[in-house]
Amino acid sequence: MEGAWDLLLLSVKVWFSIIGGLIVLPAMCGVSLGVTGLYIKILVKILEWATLRIQRGQKDQPTLQLQPSSGKLENDSSWPKSLAGGDFTLCDAFYFCKKGIESIVDDQVTQRFTSEELVSWNLLTRTNNNFHYISVRVTIIWGLGVAIRYCVLAPLRITLAFIGLSWLVIGTTLVGLLPNSRAKSWLSDRVHLTCYRICARALSATIHYHNKWPRKGGICVANHTSPIDIVILANDGCYAMIGQVHGGLMGVLQRSMQRSCPHIWFERSEMKDRHAVARRLRDHIADKNKLPVLIFPEGTCINNTSVMMFKKGSFEVGGTIYPVAIKYDPQFGDAFWNSAKYNMVSYLLRMMTSWAIVCNVWYLPPMTRQEGEDAVHFANRVKSAIAHQGGLVDLSWDGGLKREKVKEMYKEEQQKMYSNMIVGKLSDDGLDGWWVS
Repeated sequence: MEGAWDLLLLSVKVWFSIIGGLIVLPAMCGVSLGVTGLYIKILVKILEWATLRIQRGQKDQPTLQLQPSSGKLENDSSWPKSLAGGDFTLCDAFYFCKKGIESIVDDQVTQRFTSEELVSWNLLTRTNNNFHYISVRVTIIWGLGVAIRYCVLAPLRITLAFIGLSWLVIGTTLVGLLPNSRAKSWLSDRVHLTCYRICARALSATIHYHNKWPRKGGICVANHTSPIDIVILANDGCYAMIGQVHGGLMGVLQRSMQRSCPHIWFERSEMKDRHAVARRLRDHIADKNKLPVLIFPEGTCINNTSVMMFKKGSFEVGGTIYPVAIKYDPQFGDAFWNSAKYNMVSYLLRMMTSWAIVCNVWYLPPMTRQEGEDAVHFANRVKSAIAHQGGLVDLSWDGGLKREKVKEMYKEEQQKMYSNMIVGKLSDDGLDGWWVS
């Protein structure tokens, strides 16, 4: 029995020695040994081979040929006639029903709150459960992938995540005990950078940064896909965070980070908090020696295919805005966090059993509010720049529709437009694009 315990203790020592020497120490120094890069290259070759095998197998299977459709109903005979003659019939409502059905089929909002569709299978079970039956070779590769991801990568990544998060909680707590000084700020930056770099290793993250990170002051705004957006950005430099108060694991991390760095956490439902946040944000950006504030103006996670409406609050306080575009490669794993379906722990486990996280980060030129420009137009201009750079769809819809019902004002607007259409004041094109499903 003692021999078994000695063997177990030796295995644990060897495990942590390898992790500490080959992963943690290089991460703390900001050095890469090139293992992740080699792993990604091998993975790309395997996925390319699997895609070819799947395409070859699909050619041998009978398929049902469908007539291409534009998704629009071509018959416009349901267009309501004008009420100039004073008559109204039941068929006058058919056109409005048709437009509603078209909008449901071609919905651009709710599909942004589900995982992005892949062009080809990436050998992950949760992507498509049918593809691995196409051939014996693909089935074998899929089975080996499951074994590697769950038996090798998952334990390694969980260990790294535990080390990184423990370092964050312990390090920020100790730094928080020091009096405010340059030394405290420097130590806080070191603790945060070390933690985020270790956590990036825990995700097998390969991040390509373009242009230079804004070193001091201002507000940094980015599109929001996942909580790991913070890890991706803070792996290159430190930020002061601003966001909603969370419970659970996120709450523990928020409280520990607050001890060493002036982060801003708030409750969305508290109106007093909003005024306090705006005041603290103005004070923060007024000090050019402080870290840039990182804000995700969408207010919720979008599936990285589009950028939705930016809340105007962060664009009203003044100062320089530093836009950042983040684009994940879905081929290696789904980075989108569907908070309605998964809690934080479940989401992180999904990330740690994916192949890897590969993304591009673009630091765009700083932008300032133009003369006569209001906060809404400024926010839209910044959003458009981020969407264009990241190759994302620029949508004007509010991401709050993810959890909330459509506002009554939008419904009333549709009713008014339909009324105007009935009396002949609105054309067919005027109704398109305004329907709220």
